[in-house]
Amino acid sequence: MTETTLTEGAVTARYEKTETERVVAFERDGRTAAIAQNREGYAMLKVRPSADGDELERYYGFDMALDHAAELLGVSPNELPVPDPAADMGM
Repeated sequence: MTETTLTEGAVTARYEKTETERVVAFERDGRTAAIAQNREGYAMLKVRPSADGDELERYYGFDMALDHAAELLGVSPNELPVPDPAADMGM
């Protein structure tokens, strides 16, 4: 498993690559949101309330998934730090 953590302002992002998925999980003041994609990086993105939570919605584009994650955290999408290994998520 590979993990990278990045904090900007009040938001912390943690990217991890597991045996089956690539996941970037965000945390702000106890609120969480996560974006997951299959390990190979070619499937739609799943937005979840947490890294291991149930899927809320699927998106093709990373920008739309970030918008949804930001909404769950109550911040602007521009406030979400994206660790370098997660920058190429999406289709």
